[in-house]
Amino acid sequence: MAKESMKAREVKRQAMVKKYAAKRKVLKDAGDWEGLQKLPKDASPVRLHNRCKLTGRPKGYMRTFGISRVTFREMANQGLIPGVRKASW
Repeated sequence: MAKESMKAREVKRQAMVKKYAAKRKVLKDAGDWEGLQKLPKDASPVRLHNRCKLTGRPKGYMRTFGISRVTFREMANQGLIPGVRKASW
């Protein structure tokens, strides 16, 4: 389980990216690099990091499901993810 502060920080970054997206696009299209530098650091989408929706784990993230590999395996074994079952051949 990730620290609550880390999860909250990531949510805050997502909100900031969303808030400044239009302004960043205008500045980028105009080639105003100095104007871009004056925006907050966290307004850049590059600073976002995917985290598991349930545990907040930053590594082993599976985009398709929005959860980490560990959580995915637990849920798949319990049959909580539709259409997913353990392979056997």
